[in-house]
Amino acid sequence: QVQLVESGGGLVQPGGSLRLSCAASGFTFSAYWMYWVRQAPGKGLEWVSRIDAGGSRTYYADSVKGRFAISRDNAKTTLYLQMNSLKSEDTAVYYCAKDPKGATSIWGQGTQVTVSS
Repeated sequence: QVQLVESGGGLVQPGGSLRLSCAASGFTFSAYWMYWVRQAPGKGLEWVSRIDAGGSRTYYADSVKGRFAISRDNAKTTLYLQMNSLKSEDTAVYYCAKDPKGATSIWGQGTQVTVSS
């Protein structure tokens, strides 16, 4: 079964940290770029970060650069997003995705991150 399953979201205070995980199955995880995308309440989808198949190249949205770190463990077929110095504007549902705009896209169900005191 081809799927992505996110976990690790929750409620955190401003300045805090969370680590999101995305477990992949049903496809050759190590062959694909992977993405984190988020959707804040009442807003559209926002690309957050992406990582190449081998894990050596990473890219970030300006809004999270220096605070978030994407990584992957191909042996465990798992994608990660370490989020530090969280702000209220980081509140969103976070999705992991393969080929998010392509014909073979796969999206997870999302995990809620709420940053609030």
